[in-house]
Amino acid sequence: MASEESWKGKYLQELESADQREIQWGRERNVLERMLLRTCVASEGQNPELDELLARIRADIKKNQIDVNAWLDLQEQLDRQIALLDQLPPAAVTSPRRESGGAPGDDRDLEDDGQRLRIARRVGELLGQLLNQVSLEADAETQARTLQRMLLASENWDELREGLNQVAELVITAVSRSQREFEAFLKRLDERLELLRDNFSSQYSAQSGRIDATEHLDREIRDKLERVGRDIQASADLGQLKHSVSQHLESIGQAVGNYRIQETEREQALSEQLAAMQEKIAAMEAHSEQMQAQIRRERQRAMTDLLTQLPNREAWQERLSFEFNRWQRYRHPLIIGVIDIDLFKRINDAYGHKAGDRVLQLVAKELKERLRNTDFIARFGGEEFVVLLPETTAEDASKVMDKLRNHIRNLPFHFRGEPVTVTFSAGLAEFTAGDSEETVFERADRALYQAKDAGRDRVCVESGDQ
Repeated sequence: MASEESWKGKYLQELESADQREIQWGRERNVLERMLLRTCVASEGQNPELDELLARIRADIKKNQIDVNAWLDLQEQLDRQIALLDQLPPAAVTSPRRESGGAPGDDRDLEDDGQRLRIARRVGELLGQLLNQVSLEADAETQARTLQRMLLASENWDELREGLNQVAELVITAVSRSQREFEAFLKRLDERLELLRDNFSSQYSAQSGRIDATEHLDREIRDKLERVGRDIQASADLGQLKHSVSQHLESIGQAVGNYRIQETEREQALSEQLAAMQEKIAAMEAHSEQMQAQIRRERQRAMTDLLTQLPNREAWQERLSFEFNRWQRYRHPLIIGVIDIDLFKRINDAYGHKAGDRVLQLVAKELKERLRNTDFIARFGGEEFVVLLPETTAEDASKVMDKLRNHIRNLPFHFRGEPVTVTFSAGLAEFTAGDSEETVFERADRALYQAKDAGRDRVCVESGDQ
């Protein structure tokens, strides 16, 4: 019975692992869908036909009715529309963001090019978020990284157009791969469970055979003893009685011997089956551990910003909810900070995106190393970071942030042999009665803009009274 409970436990563990994998796949799909929705919104306004195709994509996502084959056909239509769009004169391209009233042709060309570049840059950013959340095969990930760099840096619209086409292919590849992996896992799990079922069936049959053999032996012995009793009562000759009793005892001994032989054979068969089952269980446990380790790695990757190696926005939301719930219970001081690198676009424009990436990496490293272990910092997006400072008052948080700001400003940044001063602005807000996660964050964000408006390179604190 204990053995049966153990097998049931193994079943439940495997089923739980399958559930976890399904949850992970669902998260990856959700990231892909969000990316597609944002890309569709960013790409609207080029022409009515393209807008209609983008609307179909959004409708499929919202209805959760995604047919990969239909989307491949949709992708071909999108390719044709983008190709046609590139061939149209500027006046034929409509845009909801364009001012009415006859701008010169050159201005419209520049506006169209600028809009296309903005779309490409935004898709590049979304592609980076996708790669932080979803695992691809090595070749596909290399292709995606190259594509992301091109979308963020290229000024050639032909290259950008081809890159935008490749984004759709990568999204379909990621969705298909996740689904194939999950289906393969379920198939392997089903095969192993089927083997266990067969072994349980064999054990049940063996146990039933043992019970039948025991009952047969019991009936045979009872029958022999009854015959001995009848012979004793009916016999008048002592010699004949002794001979009859001896025969019956010999028959009983043979029956017991046969039973022991059969039991030995059954025990041997069961021992072999048990050894086979133990090997299968060991293989299942090893596979389960591998899957759990993979899930942990995937979760860690999904919660980490690839460029800075800080927790990402999803990890921030999880930690914020945890700290908020703890603040509600104990009401100990808790501060939210929003940090933004000043004039970051100038660094990208003047020295290139690699220089901008290096700035983000160094600033992230310094911020993380100079905060406490109990503090939490994450990359919120672009050049913006967010921090949580538990057990810290607004006054103390302002002093901590000022020290960090002065330290960053004095770091020896050099690009192309030129010294460059990097500064940041920060907004802080303390949780107060009646606050939610959103209201405190909004106040911290408002304080950040106050710091920016006041000249940058400073820290502002937003009180709960404003």
